[in-house]
Amino acid sequence: MTAPMRPSRCRMSSCLIRSRIGDPLQMFDSQVPSGARKRSALASFMFASRWLQLPLYLGLILAQCVYVFHFWVELKDLILAALGNEDALQHIFQAVAVPGATPPSKLNETTIMLVVLGLIDVVMISNLLIMVIVGGYETFVSRMHLEDHPDRPEWLSHVNASVLKTKLAMAIIGISSIHLLKTFINAAQYRPEPIIAQTCIHVVFLLSAMAIAYTDRIMTNTASDAKNH
Repeated sequence: MTAPMRPSRCRMSSCLIRSRIGDPLQMFDSQVPSGARKRSALASFMFASRWLQLPLYLGLILAQCVYVFHFWVELKDLILAALGNEDALQHIFQAVAVPGATPPSKLNETTIMLVVLGLIDVVMISNLLIMVIVGGYETFVSRMHLEDHPDRPEWLSHVNASVLKTKLAMAIIGISSIHLLKTFINAAQYRPEPIIAQTCIHVVFLLSAMAIAYTDRIMTNTASDAKNH
């Protein structure tokens, strides 16, 4: 008869089998989806607090409505002023007048250009609001599940916190450029100090956007190197 296997050899065989096929309990834990694991009440409460931002985004939508109304008021006055309406003409002159300077007396090319730049300014601010509302909600609150939507914006496919900051910085630079151009058009009615101040502020915006983009590039390269290693 064959001698019975010693307990030490049994333990050695069991350890050898486990080392080859792995611990069954660990394999079961690894196969359990992360969403199936029970979260603590505190973690669930803290995660649900992201919905406190929802009223903020709804408020920005109301601000968007105000900008749309302002755009159409300015456009209506420009059209009526071009048709010879005196009240609309006076409103246009007051809108483009420099504080402390003599307002324009007729609807010339410079006045029309200033009004159009104001309309472009409203559109760019509206674009900024859209990026904050849609991108911020998608990034910080909840997914919108717009993968199959035909009108999904191209920039929303790769939006994250870093991309959103860079796009917001570029939008702010565009808005600052419009204001600076309006100042340069009316440069004869400004003192040198405000022009220099606005130029310096615009340069600061440019440097800030470059710093944000450079920081994002460093973080992206660092994350890529970490994945490779």
